[in-house]
Amino acid sequence: MHAILLHSYGPPGNLRLETVPDPVPGPGQARIAVRAAGLHFIETLLRKGVPVGPHPAPALPVILGGEAAGVVESVGEGVDPALVGRRVVTGDLASGGYAELAVADARSLAPLPDELEYGPAVAMVTTGATALGLLELAPVTADDVVLVMAAAGGVGTLLVQHARRVGATVVGAAGGPAKVARVAEQGADLAVDYTEPGRTEHDHAGPDHGGPDHGESGWTDRVRAAVGEVSLVFDGVGGRLGREAFELIGKGGRQVVFGQAAGEWFHPAEEELAAREVTSHDGIGHLLSRPGGMAELRAQALEAVAAGRLTPAVQSFPLRDAAAAHAALESRNTIGKVILAT
Repeated sequence: MHAILLHSYGPPGNLRLETVPDPVPGPGQARIAVRAAGLHFIETLLRKGVPVGPHPAPALPVILGGEAAGVVESVGEGVDPALVGRRVVTGDLASGGYAELAVADARSLAPLPDELEYGPAVAMVTTGATALGLLELAPVTADDVVLVMAAAGGVGTLLVQHARRVGATVVGAAGGPAKVARVAEQGADLAVDYTEPGRTEHDHAGPDHGGPDHGESGWTDRVRAAVGEVSLVFDGVGGRLGREAFELIGKGGRQVVFGQAAGEWFHPAEEELAAREVTSHDGIGHLLSRPGGMAELRAQALEAVAAGRLTPAVQSFPLRDAAAAHAALESRNTIGKVILAT
């Protein structure tokens, strides 16, 4: 089979398309003919040899990727042969997903409805489940004013859609005109560019206070002018921008931290939280320690997209262009969930 191998830690160019032996399903496993494989930002760090949380730097050589959707091609001992030919998706691969074939525990496979394509299925199996898990921590109501950071990303897109669906006022913040336009298309009441102080693209919440490109106010000033304080922040960025988002939260508000796209986490000090009566939640910690794991959330996420309640944004690269996909992901030049298509 063809697969993307990493023989040495380093830049995206170290990811090479090679021909390797087909993986063999063991007892309790199934082999999938991969149609779409999911990418995660943490895989760009693992590619560099950087451990991420519970994920150690991988032993080399390695085929990265933990998510795949496709068709069951063969099964190992103890697995019902009727599974062969079924369309499935999994977020728990035993062998890397950046390949034409991958092996998974048969119990991890979720069936795909005929109307659900492989790309959206991969986008929902972990990214969608993550969004639903964050919403468990901080349910959104019609009374909320919600700020979603990294709102053009895979998780952010789904959070914006859900918040709009329940009737909340939604502010989506992203980096660059293309991403801000995408946030506006998803129905955010206000879409702001947090990389260009003084500029707002697509303001639906009211007039543009100060006008575009004049530089007389930062993105947080525009948010305050449009909606006042926010009651809930979903922070997938961290760093300085995470701090600025936190400052927008009103008394008694909530914060959910789930990412560090800026390169570092932002967690406010306990005394800050107490003084402002703000509740802060560790989104990733919740997902890792959630009773029953992620299986229930994954099933709910797939059902939500099949029913049309959520629509993931998907950006696809051919398998052979995995290096380009990694480079785009690192440079923040992607929108939504990035996948590799075989």
